[in-house]
Amino acid sequence: YFSLIKNIKNNFSLCAQPDFYSENAKKSLEQTPLYNNTSDLGNWVGLRKDNEDLLRYLRNNLLMLALLAFEVTIYRHQLYFRLRNKLSPPAARIIFHDVTRQHLDIGIVSFVKYFVNYFFYKFGLETCLLLVVNVIGQRMDFYAMLHAFALIAVMHRRRRKAIAEIWSKYCFFLASMLTVQYFVCIGIPPAACKDYPWRFPNSTTGSNVIKWLYVPDFQMKPNPYFLVYDFMLLLCASLQRQIFEDENKAAVRIMAGDNVEICRDLDAASFSVHNPVPDFIHCRSYLDMLKVIMFSYLFWFVLTIIFITGTTRISVFCMGYLVACFYFLLFGGDLLLKPIKKILHYWDFLIAYNIFVITMKNILSILACGYINTLIKNHCWLIQLFSLACTIKGYHIETTPSNHATPQRRGRDNLGQHLLCLPAAAETSLHELLLPARGGRHQSVADPRLQVLQTAAALRGTSSAASSALLSRLTTVFWKRIRANKKQKNYNSDFFPHNSDFILLI
Repeated sequence: YFSLIKNIKNNFSLCAQPDFYSENAKKSLEQTPLYNNTSDLGNWVGLRKDNEDLLRYLRNNLLMLALLAFEVTIYRHQLYFRLRNKLSPPAARIIFHDVTRQHLDIGIVSFVKYFVNYFFYKFGLETCLLLVVNVIGQRMDFYAMLHAFALIAVMHRRRRKAIAEIWSKYCFFLASMLTVQYFVCIGIPPAACKDYPWRFPNSTTGSNVIKWLYVPDFQMKPNPYFLVYDFMLLLCASLQRQIFEDENKAAVRIMAGDNVEICRDLDAASFSVHNPVPDFIHCRSYLDMLKVIMFSYLFWFVLTIIFITGTTRISVFCMGYLVACFYFLLFGGDLLLKPIKKILHYWDFLIAYNIFVITMKNILSILACGYINTLIKNHCWLIQLFSLACTIKGYHIETTPSNHATPQRRGRDNLGQHLLCLPAAAETSLHELLLPARGGRHQSVADPRLQVLQTAAALRGTSSAASSALLSRLTTVFWKRIRANKKQKNYNSDFFPHNSDFILLI
């Protein structure tokens, strides 16, 4: 062992930079392990000299060994206990053995116990999909783009049974991706004094692009912590693969229930006949109250999230969320009374658009992170159109006082500020409603719309208390006008269309 370390230490090499590199390239490459006299083959193999405490050097290995020993001890003890008492092992590894699907709707306590046992059995697939989106959002690179394409392939199957048929291939894809990325993080040994092709003098590939491609490099090393997100996704995907196998076991279906989509081809009116779940509308327990809140207001909560997503940034992608939000609001609660197959058809389009936006934003991240410096100088309109912003740390973005706020500040404008700039009513008294927010600052002008625009521009610096006072005043005057017109039986046809912008703001 010591002779092996000695031989590896003897392979310590001093790499010299080629003469055909430019001066700027030489200065940037001087800090890399290839040319700063630290190209030790022992570090690449995983052996390094540590003058500090040896226990700190081996603590991770000892911790892993202790956890494995603890797991084996528990399993051996359970096996011995069952053999001694002539007990058969349970069909599923659960904590509360006396809780089954029949106990789910009794009360909150049994509800919690059931989902402690079978949460991943019921929502494991959704958890995996959330982790896929988390991996894409945390990485935003080439491998995240591959994850997005794999997500499209999985969601294209739509039916749970069809997804289960290709899930083994998806797990193999994740394992292969993790293995390839591990070798990418290791790279070639620096003792060979050979640089990568994308670092040759005639190469035009920048460091930001190299980081986005997640390729081995001595100057811009791949972030190995990204592998943690991929590992968590692979772990949950492997558990879900086991769940798909357990769904075909009769013993598991008796205890945990099945995951068959029984309502897809049924009519909403006749579904109550086939529904084994007791009616919770009459609220016999606190669990029924939670169900009423969940199933009655979840639709509106989702529409709220869609609206917030569409208004957080101003881009062409967010416009699709706003169109979808207002399209569903056009139907309102009547949408839930349509046939179930038609409701799911609408919802499939929304999910498909959501995945499309996630994929496109990940593809466009090479522009936001790799070529953002060029876009700021020459194609700033493209940044505004797609709201391009590099959200991952480690990229070198050149910022100057003239372009520092361009790709970030304008893309985060609140739409509530722009509603104040919409055309206002033609009454001379309308723009006077805006006076309290600025302490009575007002000058008579010929065009009331111009006054609204000027006051709205000044309102952007007001406090939240002043804005609240303004909205309260607008609401009061609006209802006074309605009551006055109702008493006089003289409805002004121009009042409602011209004030619709302010009604929307309220």
